[in-house]
Amino acid sequence: MKITVAGKVKEYEDGLNVTQLIEKENVETPEYVTVSVNDEFIEKADFDKALKDGDEVEFLYFMGGGR
Repeated sequence: MKITVAGKVKEYEDGLNVTQLIEKENVETPEYVTVSVNDEFIEKADFDKALKDGDEVEFLYFMGGGR
Protein backbone atom coordinates (compact mmCIF):
# COMPACT_ATOMS: atom_id res chain seq x y z
CA MET A 1 0.00 0.00 0.00
CA LYS A 2 1.07 3.61 -0.49
CA ILE A 3 0.77 6.13 2.32
CA THR A 4 2.03 9.67 2.63
CA VAL A 5 4.36 10.22 5.58
CA ALA A 6 5.40 13.80 6.34
CA GLY A 7 4.54 14.80 2.79
CA LYS A 8 6.38 11.95 1.05
CA VAL A 9 4.60 9.03 -0.62
CA LYS A 10 6.03 5.73 0.61
CA GLU A 11 5.29 2.05 -0.01
CA TYR A 12 4.58 -0.23 2.96
CA GLU A 13 3.12 -3.68 3.47
CA ASP A 14 -0.64 -4.01 3.96
CA GLY A 15 -1.80 -4.17 7.58
CA LEU A 16 0.85 -1.76 8.90
CA ASN A 17 -0.29 0.09 12.00
CA VAL A 18 0.83 3.40 13.53
CA THR A 19 3.09 1.75 16.12
CA GLN A 20 4.90 -0.19 13.39
CA LEU A 21 5.17 2.92 11.21
CA ILE A 22 6.74 4.85 14.09
CA GLU A 23 9.39 2.10 14.35
CA LYS A 24 10.01 1.93 10.58
CA GLU A 25 10.34 5.71 10.34
CA ASN A 26 12.76 5.84 13.31
CA VAL A 27 10.68 8.55 14.98
CA GLU A 28 12.68 10.31 17.68
CA THR A 29 11.21 10.19 21.19
CA PRO A 30 8.14 8.19 20.13
CA GLU A 31 6.70 8.46 23.64
CA TYR A 32 6.17 12.21 23.01
CA VAL A 33 4.92 12.11 19.42
CA THR A 34 1.38 13.00 18.44
CA VAL A 35 0.13 11.36 15.27
CA SER A 36 -2.45 12.58 12.80
CA VAL A 37 -3.93 10.39 10.08
CA ASN A 38 -5.84 12.21 7.36
CA ASP A 39 -5.79 15.41 9.46
CA GLU A 40 -7.34 13.72 12.52
CA PHE A 41 -5.39 13.19 15.74
CA ILE A 42 -5.07 9.54 16.75
CA GLU A 43 -5.21 8.45 20.40
CA LYS A 44 -2.30 6.26 21.53
CA ALA A 45 -4.85 3.53 22.32
CA ASP A 46 -5.69 3.41 18.59
CA PHE A 47 -2.09 3.09 17.34
CA ASP A 48 -2.67 -0.64 16.76
CA LYS A 49 -5.35 -0.08 14.11
CA ALA A 50 -4.19 -0.76 10.54
CA LEU A 51 -3.48 2.11 8.19
CA LYS A 52 -5.11 2.09 4.76
CA ASP A 53 -3.83 2.70 1.25
CA GLY A 54 -3.82 6.44 0.59
CA ASP A 55 -3.66 7.53 4.24
CA GLU A 56 -1.71 10.69 5.07
CA VAL A 57 0.30 10.49 8.30
CA GLU A 58 2.06 13.29 10.16
CA PHE A 59 4.21 13.08 13.29
CA LEU A 60 3.87 16.16 15.49
CA TYR A 61 5.68 17.37 18.57
CA PHE A 62 4.20 20.05 20.81
CA MET A 63 6.77 22.25 22.51
CA GLY A 64 6.34 24.29 25.62
CA GLY A 65 8.31 27.28 26.71
CA GLY A 66 8.39 30.97 26.28
CA ARG A 67 8.30 33.77 28.76
